[in-house]
Order: sequence, then structure tokens, then C-alpha cells
Amino acid sequence: MPIKAVAFNSTLKPSSSSEQSSTGRLLELISSQFETHDVETEIIHLADYDIKPGVTSNEGDGDAWPGIRAKVLAADILIIGTPIWLGQPSSICKRALERMDAFLEETDAHGRMVSYGKVAAVAVVGNEDGAHHVSAELFQALNDVGFTIPANAVAYWVGEAMGSTNFVDLEEIPGAVDTMISALARNTAHLSRLLKPNQYPSDKK
Repeated sequence: MPIKAVAFNSTLKPSSSSEQSSTGRLLELISSQFETHDVETEIIHLADYDIKPGVTSNEGDGDAWPGIRAKVLAADILIIGTPIWLGQPSSICKRALERMDAFLEETDAHGRMVSYGKVAAVAVVGNEDGAHHVSAELFQALNDVGFTIPANAVAYWVGEAMGSTNFVDLEEIPGAVDTMISALARNTAHLSRLLKPNQYPSDKK
């Protein structure tokens, strides 16, 4: 059964930046691991798009969110990748979550939230403590808007506080990070295959 994943790279750097993205590197590693489970991944660099502020699915002229939203709803898995800034997910990450608030009012033909049956996971990088806090924020938000969270659905790397070494600079990926990536990909793909043909029940009689 074909499975499609969409991954949000929520780095503050546009893809045209000369600086490489640590968030992007982690998402690429997850994408590679997904390939071993026959999951195709599209990485969306959110900083490249004009995502308007708001909590609806379309905020008017020039809003790039409707196209991104369509890709999320066409996929089976959503991965949100974010750096840690001031102990928080990036502002771009929060903007995407705010736009998915619209899912609370949007339902399919059976009265289910449009995101029901879709699985979500999180990837976090930073040079300070806070990966658990950031993932907790994202997991709660994703659950609120209808996504299903599998076991061990987070992969993260946190460097020395105030340090100068970023994840993208590492010559070798730490074993613990490899283990997290493997579990995230394996469990997320597994749960997605279980839910895809077995959607949540509707409250409509």
C-alpha cells in the first residue's frame, strides 16, 4: 500500500540561504529511513512561502497556505521539523500550526475532522535544552487538530548550550539519533498503514 509523507522544514532560513539547515539535514535522514518502509517524502521549506497569519484555511490574495494544506490532506503522514529558538518551536512552525487550527471546524462527508486517520511525528534540533518541551508543544497541538501520534514519534538532537556546533556540522550522526530516526520511521509507517484502510468511526448515525 503506497504511503506518502509531507515534512515541514520550519527553519527560519530560506532554501536559497548559503547556510545549510540542521532541521533540513535531520528531515533528510528521516526521509531516507522512510524509503526503507516504502514511504515517499516531500519536504516543504516553509520559509520559501508567504504563509499569511490567521486561523482559516485561506487568508486571501497571495496566501500560500491553501496549496500546502492540500498537500497535507493528500498525504498520510505529516512530519514537523523545527529548530529550537528561545526554548520554543520556530515562529514559522507556530504559523503552520495556527493555520491548521481551521481543521477543528472542517469535516469530511462523515463528519470527521479532515485530518483524522493521518499520522504525525516531530523532528527537533537546537543548541540548547528544550527538545522535550518543543516536542510536547507540537504533539499536543497536532493531537488537538486531529492527527494521530505513534509511539516514539520524535527524533531530536540538542548540542551544547550556547555552543557553535550545529547538527548540520556533525561528521557522524550519533547512535542515539539514528535509533530515534529508525523508531520514528518504522512506527509512523506502521501506524499509517493500519489507519489508512481503517478510518476512525464517525459520530453520525
